[in-house]
Amino acid sequence: MADSAFFCPLSHEGVLAVRGADAAKFLQGQLTCNLNYLSDTQASLGARCTQKGRMQSSFRIVLQGDGVLMAMATELLEPQLADLKKYAVFSKSKLTDESAAWVRFGLSNADGALSSLGLELPADTDNVARTDALIAIRVSPARAELWAPAEHAQAVRNHLAAQLDEGSLNDWLLGQIRAGIGQVMPQTRELFIPQMLNLQAVGGVSFKKGCYTGQEIVARMQYLGKLKRRLYRLSLDTPNAPEPGTALFSPSHGSSIGEVVIAAKADLAIELLAVLQAEAADNGDVHLGSLEGPTLQLLDLPYQLDRDREIQR
Repeated sequence: MADSAFFCPLSHEGVLAVRGADAAKFLQGQLTCNLNYLSDTQASLGARCTQKGRMQSSFRIVLQGDGVLMAMATELLEPQLADLKKYAVFSKSKLTDESAAWVRFGLSNADGALSSLGLELPADTDNVARTDALIAIRVSPARAELWAPAEHAQAVRNHLAAQLDEGSLNDWLLGQIRAGIGQVMPQTRELFIPQMLNLQAVGGVSFKKGCYTGQEIVARMQYLGKLKRRLYRLSLDTPNAPEPGTALFSPSHGSSIGEVVIAAKADLAIELLAVLQAEAADNGDVHLGSLEGPTLQLLDLPYQLDRDREIQR
C-alpha cells in the first residue's frame, strides 16, 4: 500500500516541545539543524548529538506558538528531554513532553484530503501549510504529516477516513525507507554520527550555523574525513522485518560491517535502511545477523551524496 493513497496514525513517535523567549537561541547551540531556517512555511529534519558527535535522537522540527515541536521515536523522548534540561537551566525556555497534546497522521498520495481540510501543501520537501488548528508538513514527494491538537483529532480522523483507506504503520515506514530517510531508534541511540544516516543529504545538518554540541566532529567528517560508513537501502527475502540495530556481516570482514536502521515489509520482500561500511557494500555480499544469514540486495536511494552542495546549507 506504500505507493497508494492512505492515511495512518503515527503512533511510534512522541512530541517534545521547547517554548519560551530563548527557545530558538537555546536549541541553536544544541541541534544539527539551523533554527534560523525554520518559518511558518518551512520545517526541517535534525538531530541532537553527544560531544563525540553520536546522535542521541533524530527528529522533525516545526515552529508552533511560542516555540518549536520535535517529533522523535517515543522511547527517546524522556532521555532526550532529561539531557536537554541540563543545559536549559539558565535559558528562558521550557521543555516538556507534549505527546498527549498532539495526534499525528501520515498521509500518502493524499493532497486532495489535505486540500479539503484547507491545507494547500506545496510539493517541495519540508514545506509547511497551516490552518488555525492544523499543521501539514511535506516529508518527501507525495508524503505528508498532518499534526492535529488532541481535541480536534477525532474529527480529523473521521474526515480522513471518509476519503482514504487506513494503512498501517508498516506502510508508512516503507515509504520512509524508499525516501531514504533514516531515523535514530532506541536500539541505535548514540551509535551513528549524522553523516552515517545521510542526514546532511536530506537537510538535517547545517554547516553554516556555527557551534552546537558535537559540531566539531560532524564538521571535521564533512570537510576533512572520508566517510567509511553510510546509509544504504537494501532488500531481504525473509518473512519478518529485522529490528533496528540488528548486525550485518560480510565474508570479507571479520566482524560486523553495519546495523539495520529501520525495516518494513514490502509486497514480496523486506526493505530496509542500514548503515554499512562502504567497502563491504561495494563488494555486494552482505548478510543479516551472521555470516550464514540471509543475503541482502542493494537498492537505489532517491538522492545522491554531494559534499559541495551539502556544505552550502
